[in-house]
Amino acid sequence: MTNVGTNSSDLGYAGDVTPTQAWQMLEDNKNAILVDVRTTAEWAYVGLPELSSLGKSCHTISWVLFPDMSPNMNFLAELKSIQTDPTAPVLFLCRSGVRSIAAALASTAAGFENSYNILEGFEGNHDGQRHRGSVGGWKTAGLDWVQN
Repeated sequence: MTNVGTNSSDLGYAGDVTPTQAWQMLEDNKNAILVDVRTTAEWAYVGLPELSSLGKSCHTISWVLFPDMSPNMNFLAELKSIQTDPTAPVLFLCRSGVRSIAAALASTAAGFENSYNILEGFEGNHDGQRHRGSVGGWKTAGLDWVQN
C-alpha cells in the first residue's frame, strides 16, 4: 500500500493504493470490499470491476446521484448495510480518483478505519487528446472488468 509520500493520518483516511494493490488487498483479505462510487450512468456505459475470480462482487454506491449530481444523502447508510465490520478494508473507486477520496474521508469519519482511495480510478487520467482509458486506472492495469 502506498500513501503517495504522505502519512495516512495527514490524509484523513487509511491511504491511497494503486488499482493493482487494491486487487491484491481484495485477494488477500476475505473481509475487504470494493465500493464503486460512480453514477448509474457510468456503471452502465463505462463498465464495472469484475471480482468473481476472487469470489467477490463490486458494490455500487453512488457518491453523487445521476442526473443532477446531487450528494447521495444515504451513502453512509448504504455502506453500513454492506460492510458491518468497521475494521475491514473498504476500497473506494471512482472515474479518476477524486470522488473516491471524498468517500474515503466520509467513511473514515463514520468509523471505517481502513478506508482507501484507489488512485487513478476506473478510467485513469486524460491522455494527450483528453480521452480517458489509456493512461492509468483499473482498466489500463489489465484488471478484470465488464461492460453492459
